[in-house]
Amino acid sequence: MRKVLFMALALFAAGTLSAQQDSGGISAEMLAELRSAERDVVGEKMARNAMALNNISELATDADNLAMIDTHFSHRVKTKGITDQQQSGRCWLFTGLNVLRAKMIDDLDLSGMEFSQNYLFFYDQLEKSNLFLQAVIDTKHLPMEDRKVEWLFKNPLNDGGQFTGVSNLVMKYGVVPAEIMPENYQSNNTAQVGNLIKLKLREFGLALREQRDRRAPVALKVEMLKEIYSMLVRAYGEPPVEFEWTRRDKDGNAVETKSYTPQSFYAEYFGDIDLENDFVMVMNDPSREYYNVYEIEYDRHVYDGDNWLYLNLPIDEVKALAIASIKDNTAMYFSCDVGKYLLSKKGTLDINNFDYESLMGVEFPMNKEQRVRTFASGSSHAMTLIAVDIDEEGKPKKWMVENSWGPSAGWQGNLIMTDEWFEEYMFRVVVDKKYIPAETLKLLEKKPIELPSWDPMFAYEE
Repeated sequence: MRKVLFMALALFAAGTLSAQQDSGGISAEMLAELRSAERDVVGEKMARNAMALNNISELATDADNLAMIDTHFSHRVKTKGITDQQQSGRCWLFTGLNVLRAKMIDDLDLSGMEFSQNYLFFYDQLEKSNLFLQAVIDTKHLPMEDRKVEWLFKNPLNDGGQFTGVSNLVMKYGVVPAEIMPENYQSNNTAQVGNLIKLKLREFGLALREQRDRRAPVALKVEMLKEIYSMLVRAYGEPPVEFEWTRRDKDGNAVETKSYTPQSFYAEYFGDIDLENDFVMVMNDPSREYYNVYEIEYDRHVYDGDNWLYLNLPIDEVKALAIASIKDNTAMYFSCDVGKYLLSKKGTLDINNFDYESLMGVEFPMNKEQRVRTFASGSSHAMTLIAVDIDEEGKPKKWMVENSWGPSAGWQGNLIMTDEWFEEYMFRVVVDKKYIPAETLKLLEKKPIELPSWDPMFAYEE
């Protein structure tokens, strides 16, 4: 089939060269060539009729792959409960906090635990606002048409993010239980507030660029951030500085009641975990050289925090690190291109879920490297990697992630992916250094290769 298709394309190209306009446009002769292309008239008519009235994914669902995948996993991290980010792009934050809550539930044998995403999201939006305003100050010497300045004004704020947002925010502001600063309508539906703050930030950015007094910008920025802070309080509530919390055992019995600050709460229950220094973001990006460290400019949440660094490794080495972590009952921050071949009603990620080639009458042969380079694929969503199923030869057959789309989405709130899908559409996993071989850790001593903020790998996970 592929050989026939390529031959047809070659003949088509040869026949249309003379028909193309000198300007590169479609001439009448070229259009005639396009219309005269040999087609499977019956198949095309059937496909056109079906597509006129139905969703493409429904039509392309492969009937030979409708049976539910086996849900047994040889190794699974102990977790309880499913969270729900609702209509927001905060998957990165839910994922990071889900990793922490899994550890706390297991360590203390709790019936459940959830941290306040709203609390950290408040500071995320404040810190990103400061990041934008300070970046505008730093680039005042550049013309407005400069690509970096243009990128800043196109992206002043976002509710998406990645692991460095979790690590920098948690280590700076601590954590609080969900009931201390609960979700509200705006935190569950972030678009409208986000758009209003972005509008204000762009206004402020222009004002900062017009300042001529060198001493004025920072003082002016503080006044601007006061207004942003006020907008955030109205939308999400004011974050607690101190609170009281009662810890209960798995049967609901009170164990102790204490007063905490968000920072002291983190120190008491996670004091041995340094999110900023104990973890490594590992990437599988075949469009770039493996065994190098990469850094993306402005890809951070906190101005005085860290751009995210990633160590680029072949997929088999990424798998080995993930398996080591799961076997030790440690969940991981994981991100992927979740929209590709997702069959929601089954909760599976499988490249055999859909047969788009038969439906459309063409092939889609690009590999992972080509999809990344052409912006056809990239990391779009973060989830918590919690399980792997390994065969008798020690090779993974499938994986499972805890999602943050609520308990009714997917398979019991989780998504199950085949190993083949994992290879094609997995991008990032954050691994504790203790699971990484010494020779691999030494690669982190390399000077990072800096990439611009508009690089394809700068993709907020939502």
